[in-house]
Amino acid sequence: MSERRWREVDAYFGAIVQEDAALQAALAESAKAGLPAIAVSPAQGKLLALIARSIGAKRVLEIGALGGYSTIWLARALPSGGRVVTLEINPRHAEIARANLARAGLTDKVEVLVGPALDLLPALPGPFDLAFIDADKESNADYFAHALRLSRPGSVIIVDNVVRNGRVLDVPGDAQVEGVRRMIDLVADEPRVSATAIQTVGEKGYDGFLMAVVR
Repeated sequence: MSERRWREVDAYFGAIVQEDAALQAALAESAKAGLPAIAVSPAQGKLLALIARSIGAKRVLEIGALGGYSTIWLARALPSGGRVVTLEINPRHAEIARANLARAGLTDKVEVLVGPALDLLPALPGPFDLAFIDADKESNADYFAHALRLSRPGSVIIVDNVVRNGRVLDVPGDAQVEGVRRMIDLVADEPRVSATAIQTVGEKGYDGFLMAVVR
C-alpha cells in the first residue's frame, strides 16, 4: 500500500479527529516561518490528548516543542489548573510556538523553556503525569531517564519516531537510529516501567512510538 493511500486514510478520519482552526493555523504559521514539517499528525495529536485525558493528567512534560502543534493538543486535554512544560532548543521555534499557543488561548496553561533539554531537565520539579519525547533522537535514552526520574507510579512516557521507516533494525551507523536503540535497551532493562512499541503508518509515513507506564 502506498504512502498516498495512508494520507488519504488519515484524511478520511479527519471528521473524528476534529482539527480546528487554531491547530491548522499553528501548522500554517510554522510552515510560513520555515520550521521543518515534522510535527505529529492530527491523528497522533488527538491520541496524545486522549491519553492525557484518560489518565487524568494535570502536569505534562514535552521535550521538543517545535511550533507548538502537539503542545496545543496536550494543553487542551488538561483540566483547569493543569500545565504543560515544553522544552525547545531553538529560540526561533520557541517564539513561533508561543505565538501559536497564544492564538489558541493557552498561554496560561503552557510554559515554554528555551535551551538544550539536557541542561533544563535537571532543574525541573516533578512529578509529571505524562511525558512526550519528540526531540533529537540521539539523546532519547537521556531524555527517557530524566522523564522517568520526574515521574510517579502511574505516569506515562511516550517517545515518538522509534521505527524510522524500519531503520531501527539497520546496522549501527545512523546516529538517530543508534539513539533510538540505546533508549530501547534502557527501557528493556528498566524494571520500573512496563512498555510497548507500536508501528504506525499515515501522513507522516512509516514510523512508530514507544509507550511506557511507570510501575
